[in-house]
Amino acid sequence: MVDSRRDLRERAFQALMSLEYDGDIVEACRFAYLHDKEEEEQVELPIFLLNLVNGVMQSKSELDDKITQYLKSGWTLDRLTLVEKNILRLGLYELLEYDETPQLVAVNEAIELAKKFSDEKSSKFINGILSQFVTEE
Repeated sequence: MVDSRRDLRERAFQALMSLEYDGDIVEACRFAYLHDKEEEEQVELPIFLLNLVNGVMQSKSELDDKITQYLKSGWTLDRLTLVEKNILRLGLYELLEYDETPQLVAVNEAIELAKKFSDEKSSKFINGILSQFVTEE
């Protein structure tokens, strides 16, 4: 069975959340990918999943700097929840680095992640930040 990109983005987000507490990138991806599957440990992890997680982790400080530019005056990255930070990082990484994903799709997918793992207020916030970036670019 082929995994949808939406499902793999969700699993990338879950891996990124676990990496907030340290750990190995490949193991975080493996757990996020296999935690609800009844497959063997020898399963090859999808390259899209690995690319997203590796890319976000390697570009984390640059992504955080870019996100900070779009925050309202008086706000800092530390004020955001881990869920918001990781969704923004993932969405912005796809906007900047992952040429296979159209920008509007990357924004929409980030909004959908926020709706699933946070709330409507968060999804609007993420939409606002990422949409500003798309508009300026």
